[in-house]
Amino acid sequence: MKLSLVVPCYNEQDNVELFYEETVKAFSGVGFDYEFVFVNDGSRDKTLEKLKKLYEDKLESNITVVSFSRNFGKESAIYAGIKNSTGDYISLIDADLQQRPEVVLEMMDILEKEPEYDCVAAYQDKRKENSIMTGFKTGFYKLINKLSEIKLRADASDFRTFTRGVADAILEMGEYHRFSKGIFSWIGFNTKFIPYEVQERNAGETKWGFKKLVKYALEGISAFSTKPLKLATYIGMFTSFAAIVYLVVVVIQRLFFNVAVSGYATIVGLILLLGGIQLFCIGIIGSYLAKIYIQGKHRPIYIAKEILKR
Repeated sequence: MKLSLVVPCYNEQDNVELFYEETVKAFSGVGFDYEFVFVNDGSRDKTLEKLKKLYEDKLESNITVVSFSRNFGKESAIYAGIKNSTGDYISLIDADLQQRPEVVLEMMDILEKEPEYDCVAAYQDKRKENSIMTGFKTGFYKLINKLSEIKLRADASDFRTFTRGVADAILEMGEYHRFSKGIFSWIGFNTKFIPYEVQERNAGETKWGFKKLVKYALEGISAFSTKPLKLATYIGMFTSFAAIVYLVVVVIQRLFFNVAVSGYATIVGLILLLGGIQLFCIGIIGSYLAKIYIQGKHRPIYIAKEILKR
């Protein structure tokens, strides 16, 4: 098998059939064999029903359907899709047709003609988002690039095509809390970035709201940086130093200037300030401990309820 198209699906009942048809049309006459690896990520609509119909009706096509027992998230769906793929090249692409299959052919052409590259990743040439969302994403990438040893390209997406060697390296990273952009950067390999224009979503609504993006960003920071833990140490050192300085100032005021230091307001203010700092630092430590706790259970990244494969 030359190419595996890994397609995570969550509530994409109105998109999967059209995605298949558009891909077959775009790949007409390409001269190599390819397969579809659809991953139903615990959809609550009729996505699985539509995928089963595709599997049964398109006997001439290589279609694999992996259906999760519940919603495990897109990161787990990507991992499952790669694990169940057989192609020499693997392409990650969404089912909503915002990412066109024609771009996959451009990626394949680059990998074939420029063997020094192991991966081709697409980035949005022009973002079709509001300024608040764009500003948030830009700020996140600036922050994580300062905190982490790896560097992430701010405008790059999960829409990419890569070799079997890259796929095997991803599968070796069996961490439960997954952050694909960080994983792609961490494993290395030569990556070429190409621009693409995001199309309008065919049907349905985006699954990435602001709240979910914030959670995803925090997951990425804690997954590939330990600097927040060091930040807690620095904050503790600074507050300790500030407390000593303040104590010296109070003593000098009392002994040499006979200045009466107000008691109640000062004490309450300091208690609230230090209490808040302590809880903040404990929260940082707690987020890392939670990841260690979950990872220590060695739970599977996903559970497949059903796999349809020829």
